[in-house]
Amino acid sequence: MATAVDPALIENLVVANRVLVNEGVLDAFGHVSVRHPKNPRRYLLSRNLAPALVTTRDIVEYDLDSNPIEAPAAFTHFHERFIHGEIYRARPDVHAVVHSHSPNVIPFGVTEHPLRALYHMSSFLTAGVPVFEIRKSAGISNMLVSNNALGKSLAETLGESNVALMRGHGNVIVAKTVQMAVFRAVYTEVNARLQLQTASLGGPINFLANEEGAKAMQVLDNIHVRAWDIWKRTALAQMKS
Repeated sequence: MATAVDPALIENLVVANRVLVNEGVLDAFGHVSVRHPKNPRRYLLSRNLAPALVTTRDIVEYDLDSNPIEAPAAFTHFHERFIHGEIYRARPDVHAVVHSHSPNVIPFGVTEHPLRALYHMSSFLTAGVPVFEIRKSAGISNMLVSNNALGKSLAETLGESNVALMRGHGNVIVAKTVQMAVFRAVYTEVNARLQLQTASLGGPINFLANEEGAKAMQVLDNIHVRAWDIWKRTALAQMKS
């Protein structure tokens, strides 16, 4: 049976979809979820819908096997919802997940150049950014994480990191809150763009040291809500227009 959820959390999940579209992380594809606040073995995700169209009526509750709980029969569901269920199963510390195909990140999943933290706003990348190679689990496939076994393999690749790339596909980003997950998704894309630009200048790149990243992340824990507040205000205005 579905469990009642604070409407404010549902609103933030809807807003997260709109923000990620506005910031160029999601387009017609990709999705964002939150762990159920009253039942850690369930999570909330929109039905199969373009992120910019998601409303509170489109949010569905799933168990960790990614089976929908009491969803309307007319709803269809994301093929890759298993990404979310298996990450929540593997990572009790994670309460929000973003899966995107943000364009500037893609090159780092298909080359020998790792995505690394270039500046303080992306300090969460200093934890390391592994690359999920779906061929190791599925051979030659359609590249989609469309079952629990593949979701588990992706979660294993993610490990304790905040971000994992998916070769030839996109990325997955995790955090303790949906606000921080959105922040990390945005600044993963920004860092990737800056890293590509910096590489064009030639010469070695002076990336953040692990210790610098750890100190900067402590600051971001406190200030990321400044970004969320303005992003949310913009998204709500759009939703009302």
